[in-house]
Amino acid sequence: MTPPYIFELPIKVRDYEVDAEGIVNNANYLHYLEHTRHEFCEQAGLSFREMHKQGYDPVVSRIEVRYLRPLGLGDSMVSKLRLTRRGPVFVFHQDIFTPEGEAVVKAVVEIASFENGRLSRGERLAEAFAEYLS
Repeated sequence: MTPPYIFELPIKVRDYEVDAEGIVNNANYLHYLEHTRHEFCEQAGLSFREMHKQGYDPVVSRIEVRYLRPLGLGDSMVSKLRLTRRGPVFVFHQDIFTPEGEAVVKAVVEIASFENGRLSRGERLAEAFAEYLS
């Protein structure tokens, strides 16, 4: 059984995010996914600015995205995530849905942790995310 999502964020498509065909350009989904991760971290009390000040930086090392259906101008979506860990890698399982629950995007985002500019095992990040890891 898949663990439940731990965070969700409603988002609305803006006019500058669509292409000549009137659908969201595929690159914008990466922005939606990143915005969701940043909002999750803020809600968890972990702003990227504060993490950097403390000497640790989560950095995207790999993204896998499956595009399932397009969204267009004015459409709404709900971006959801859950978090797991595989050794030093933090894995954000991120999915975007229509408000009716139809899957739009399925993504897996792997995050490496740097501490004081060096790749680390991510212990500080694991401690910060402890209550959210499944």
